[in-house]
Amino acid sequence: MSRYPRSADSVRSAAVVNEEIRDLWQRSGGCLSPDDEEKYQQLLVEWAAVTGGSARSAA
Repeated sequence: MSRYPRSADSVRSAAVVNEEIRDLWQRSGGCLSPDDEEKYQQLLVEWAAVTGGSARSAA
C-alpha cells in the first residue's frame, strides 16, 4: 500500500474505511503485528480525512 494519500477521485466513505478497520482488528485477534499496526495507522488517517476529524481524540 502506498504511503501517500489517495487522490481525490478515489476517496472512500468513512463507513468503508471503518469496516476495513474492524476487519483488521477481527483478523488480528486484537493483537496487531507491526505491519498491521502500520496499516491501522494509515486507515485512521484516511478515516479522519473523510470525517473531517482527528485520528486521535483529545482526552
